[in-house]
Amino acid sequence: MKFESAETKEYKDFVDKFKPKLTTDDCYTPENVYAVVRNWAVEYYGLKGREIVRPFWPGGDYENYDYPDGCVVIDNPPFSIISKIRRFYVKNGINYFLFAPALTLFSASVEDNYLPVGVNVTYENGAGVCTSFVTNLGDWKIDANADLYKVVQVANNENLKKQKKQMPKYSYPPNVLTAAMAQRIAHNGITYRAKAESMHFIRSLESQRRRKKGIFGSGFLLSEKAAAEKAAAEKAAAEKAAAEKAAAEKWTLSDDEWTIVRDLK
Repeated sequence: MKFESAETKEYKDFVDKFKPKLTTDDCYTPENVYAVVRNWAVEYYGLKGREIVRPFWPGGDYENYDYPDGCVVIDNPPFSIISKIRRFYVKNGINYFLFAPALTLFSASVEDNYLPVGVNVTYENGAGVCTSFVTNLGDWKIDANADLYKVVQVANNENLKKQKKQMPKYSYPPNVLTAAMAQRIAHNGITYRAKAESMHFIRSLESQRRRKKGIFGSGFLLSEKAAAEKAAAEKAAAEKAAAEKAAAEKWTLSDDEWTIVRDLK
C-alpha cells in the first residue's frame, strides 16, 4: 500500500486548507500594489523630493522609527490599531498616506482626510480585503478618487491572473443548463425543477468540441418546455433580486440634520 508522504505538495496543500487565516494585521502589500499607490500619492500631492518611508515593513516599530525631517509615511499599517497610529502621526507632525479598512473607514475619531475607493486587494498572505485610504495630506475631506481606484484595481488584477488561470466566459443557448445557472436561480429564492425525460446529459456542445472546449462541470440539454421554464425561473429570480434591492430600508434626515446640512458650505 502506498502512503502519502508528508513532504509532497499535495499533502502540504491539504494541510494548508485547515490552517487559520492570518489577520489583516499580517497583510503585507504586494510590491506592485504598493508601487502604484506610492507613485499616485507622490504625483497627486506633489511629494517629489520628499523622502517616502515605510515603518510598517514586516518587523517594523513605527513608534521608535527614525523619521527623517519632511518625510511622508506611505504604507499599509496594522488595521486593528490604525486609529492609534494616526493619532501618533498627528501629534508628532508627520505626514502620512495609509491603507485602511474600507467598511470602517469613517469610524475613527481622527481629524484627517478620507479616500473611500473601496478596492479589493489580495494581500501576500492570501487575504482579500476591501481597502481604502486615509491621509493628512490635501484639502479634500472626502476624495472618492476614481483614478486611485483604477490603478490599484489594475495592479491587483495582474496579481490574480498570475495566481490562477482565468476561467473563460461563455454564453449558452436557452436549451443548455449548467450547475452554475441552476444555483443562481436558487440563490435568488426561486425554485426550478425538471424531470429526467426533459433533459439529456452532455459534457460539451459540438461547436465546443471542434475547438477542444467543453462545459465546466458538464450540463444538460433541455427540452423546449424545460428551457422555457428555466427562462421563466431566471426572469423571476432577476425580478426578485431587483425588488429586494428596491425594498431596502431607506433612512432619512431629521429637521435638525437638515439644518446642519444647510449651514455647510
